[in-house]
Amino acid sequence: MVSLKPAITPAASYPPLRIAKHGCSDTCGNITIPYPFGMTEDCYLESNFSVTCNHSYNPPKLFLQDSNVNVTKISLEGQLNILKFVARKCPDHPESDDEPSFRFPEFTINSTVNKFTAVGCDTYGFLQSFHSVKGTTVDQTIGCITMCFNPSAVVNGSSSGRGCCQTSIPQGMTNFELKAESYYNHRYVKEFSPCSFAFVVEEGKFNFTFDNLTNLRGVDKLPVVLDWGIGDETQTCETARKDSSTYACQHNTYCVNGSGNYKGYRCFCNEGYEGNPYLPNIGCRDIDECQKEETNDCKFGELCINVEGGYNCSCPKGYLKKDDGRGSGSCIPKPKKSYQALVAGTFAGVGVLFLMIATYTLYKVVKKRRNKKRQEKFFKRNGGLLLQHQLSADEGGVEKTMLFSAKELNKASDGFNENRILGQGGQGTVYKGMLTDGRIVAIKKSKKVDENQLGQFINEVVLLSQINHRNVVKLLGCCLETEVPLLVYEFIPNGTLFTLIHNGNNEELPLTWNLRLRIAIEVAGALAYLHSAVSIPIYHRDIKSSNILLDEKYIAKVSDFGTSRSVTIDKTHLTTVVKGTFGYLDPEYFQSSQFTEKSDVYSFGVVLAELLTRQKPISSAATDEDCNLSLATRFLISMEQDSLRNILDPELINQGNEQEITAVAKLAQRCLNLNGKKRPTMKEVAIGLESMKLSSVQSTTPENFQSPSHNEGESVVFSDNNYTWTTEGDSSRSVSDVDPLMNKH
Repeated sequence: MVSLKPAITPAASYPPLRIAKHGCSDTCGNITIPYPFGMTEDCYLESNFSVTCNHSYNPPKLFLQDSNVNVTKISLEGQLNILKFVARKCPDHPESDDEPSFRFPEFTINSTVNKFTAVGCDTYGFLQSFHSVKGTTVDQTIGCITMCFNPSAVVNGSSSGRGCCQTSIPQGMTNFELKAESYYNHRYVKEFSPCSFAFVVEEGKFNFTFDNLTNLRGVDKLPVVLDWGIGDETQTCETARKDSSTYACQHNTYCVNGSGNYKGYRCFCNEGYEGNPYLPNIGCRDIDECQKEETNDCKFGELCINVEGGYNCSCPKGYLKKDDGRGSGSCIPKPKKSYQALVAGTFAGVGVLFLMIATYTLYKVVKKRRNKKRQEKFFKRNGGLLLQHQLSADEGGVEKTMLFSAKELNKASDGFNENRILGQGGQGTVYKGMLTDGRIVAIKKSKKVDENQLGQFINEVVLLSQINHRNVVKLLGCCLETEVPLLVYEFIPNGTLFTLIHNGNNEELPLTWNLRLRIAIEVAGALAYLHSAVSIPIYHRDIKSSNILLDEKYIAKVSDFGTSRSVTIDKTHLTTVVKGTFGYLDPEYFQSSQFTEKSDVYSFGVVLAELLTRQKPISSAATDEDCNLSLATRFLISMEQDSLRNILDPELINQGNEQEITAVAKLAQRCLNLNGKKRPTMKEVAIGLESMKLSSVQSTTPENFQSPSHNEGESVVFSDNNYTWTTEGDSSRSVSDVDPLMNKH
């Protein structure tokens, strides 16, 4: 009897793995430098991947290109670890103020492992990115606010907005700039929080403590992870393969497209191979799994034979595997061939074939049944039973709320193809789709619904589906049998009000005063309807120009009710997490966490200011210190100083509607009052704007254009074709009573 022992083939004689091109240095201090990166022109793929080793440090430090961006690690998986500056704003030490920027459009911030962070007790910070998408420059901004007027409110280790706040970073941000600012110039918190800080940091590498309110002034840099790929946003694996002379993926590799996380494409070694997939004419080499017993699973008595991309386990000559029924077994001597063995083998083959067919059929049946149970599970988890109960209790709602199937919406959106994406936000992703009846719709793929708030979510779906207003985007129905709920809205084709206002002039549709006033009237009417006319008042909670859509006739439609809430009789909503958009957020709501109808009024006031000034709610483009303030703050300052002309859109001044513009500016000033009780209701705002539309105010010359003076508690009334501000003491003054702007400036 021959005794068999585990056997392996002799180890192949492989040279050490190389990560850099031949003749190129692959280290700087303790940092390895893999190709496509390199320190000289012959050693890197493109100038984007140029790095510099500074030997004046001990150990030497690696820097990106010729900049001061310190590189701490380069990964062939597509990550670049760097140390990045902290943006700071210290009124007592202005020379220490810093506004770090990163001007390398080839690298994007890793949105998975990084967090945008702001530190301070009177601080708002924002991160702004300018990058190109299919030839169009995109301005993307996120922000974070932290307030604490008492040191006892600060909690160590917490980023809830009391001393420190953190927020996620969207995909694709590159070429970015950091800013740290203060609402009150630190005058109330100077003793314990004299500065504002803002920075991007790798998650887990910064743990907030009370001491950070002061000692972050001495921190220069924090770790950040960037993503890199080959080529720009227009280059994919498919287009790159067409030119073999520039295609970066070498032998034994596969290619992966960026898909929004990074630009271009990346290369990886095939399974069973290792090395640097970018090395020219080399690529990845075969792994010899047979060198060590732990790298293969050959059984006792089997020979391990290394092959390209893997290995085989086989028995020695004269032996075969003994089948133990579990796909494994030891090697035994081969039996002598016989006729009976041939017949047995034939029957065994037929049996195996029959078993395979039966197994495949059973697999399809089980898979179908499993998918059905999975959909039923999601339907119950997402509140489907509760929605059915709501619909059965309200016969009118049955006709208005439609339950779509997952199969129907998957077909409508072409499998949620990324080419169908209309937009992305904090509440989910919106896809364009076509239903079987030919209707074009917008399908919103929401984030997961909190199971503790399913009742509220379903009530909102039923309530919003019953809203029927020409200036509110119609909710057609939903699908609850998917992992995350899908909401189906009517499709609005002409983009957002934000784009119309801020992205240049539209030659087909000039932004005249009459168009601006009409849009303001339509939005105010929609919000007044939501606040006052529906059975249960609805507060939108995220009014902004990018949530106001324009249909084929440029009629305004309020959209995105992802953070909206219906309210009870007290008409307030207390929340533990402040939600909204930076620049539109009601300061009173931020302080109290109590959302009221007047919070929507404040946000609408910012939209009015946008229409009047054609300026963004938050802008970092200007160098003037005042321009670093929010639009709402700058607008209120201009109104209080009787200098409305200085902030108005120059195109409005010569359009001959001075009295109307002045009246709307005064109304916006009241909407932006820091005291919510002194703001008008949306119904009052809508009536005031509609009155302006119906009036026939006689135009004056630009020299007689008036600027409203600040008068607390005023309201707009319409009388005798003139606009009059009426105070609580019944005294009044018309537009003509106010000093002309020409006399002020």
